Amino acid sequence: MKSIFLFLIIVILVLVIVLIWSKFFIPDTIVSKIKWGVSFSQKQSEALGLDWRENYLAILNDLKVKFLRISVHWDLIEPIENQYDFSDLDWQINKAREAGAQIILAIGMKTPRWPECHLPDWANNLSPEKQQERVNNLIREIVLRYKDEETIVAWQIENEPFFPFGECPKRKKGFLNEEIKIVKSLDNRKIITTDSGEWSFWIKTAKRGDVFGISLYRRVWSTTFSFLHKIFPFIPDGFYLTYPFPPEFYSIRVKILEKLLNKKVIVAELQAEPWNPVATSVSLQEEQKKTMDLEKFKEMINFAQKTGLDEFYLWGAEWWYWLKTKQNNLLFWEEAKKLFIN
Repeated sequence: MKSIFLFLIIVILVLVIVLIWSKFFIPDTIVSKIKWGVSFSQKQSEALGLDWRENYLAILNDLKVKFLRISVHWDLIEPIENQYDFSDLDWQINKAREAGAQIILAIGMKTPRWPECHLPDWANNLSPEKQQERVNNLIREIVLRYKDEETIVAWQIENEPFFPFGECPKRKKGFLNEEIKIVKSLDNRKIITTDSGEWSFWIKTAKRGDVFGISLYRRVWSTTFSFLHKIFPFIPDGFYLTYPFPPEFYSIRVKILEKLLNKKVIVAELQAEPWNPVATSVSLQEEQKKTMDLEKFKEMINFAQKTGLDEFYLWGAEWWYWLKTKQNNLLFWEEAKKLFIN
């Protein structure tokens, strides 16, 4: 609890400095040359009741996306211990190559999409040491299989590995260093490490990779203060929260990080779908609109441009396709298309 309050105090101080600095010293500029991409998860597409292959092809061939971040979920690749199934991932990579797209491959135990840590059933009861041994083997198999695949431009090792979000087991100490060492011993492509854009100091994660990726969210369902509900029951255990941070909150922190570590910073996860108390697949559309509607989507793109960063991977392409094919709502899909075709 003390660490939460300490972090909040520091965030407030940084925010005050940023607001003063941005008001008097930073012009309101928009970056024009931006690399727009999307994240894709086979499991998320299936959770929405979609044909994930159809969804993926629409992203490549209709949206014309040329930059992808693909989640490689452990339970899909190794559903049975020591028996690897790369057929679906091979297909995704082959189709991206045919479309002239580039891929960031996110690998490890914790990869993008809930529950974050995608352990196969057989690995759930292993000790942290044994789990890490199996994850190391998984990473080794993936890198060896695709090390000569030019479509893959970078390896993302784990997803926000030090940020306490998701249903994850206790990890072996030094797990991220082990995984990065394995990848570097097998391949020389850049390694990306990621962290929360709003609730982290960044340094611990950023110093370990060649490129650093952050998340960027504006309107979320927050349970950050749920501990207060246990003390004061009249306080809700969750509520919708709009982060008060201006674009400069990110741009100034990025400039400081670049000076300290000389690392390129990208937005690996830009909010472009709802964040509700329950899964998107079962939440009502009216509830979804509380955190994401078309106007919020447009505002998010404008906000992102003002951060000064030049590479973003939007979070929500599966949801846009769900809206288009299951709800007869083409608005998000067509609005997103403007980013990738222009």
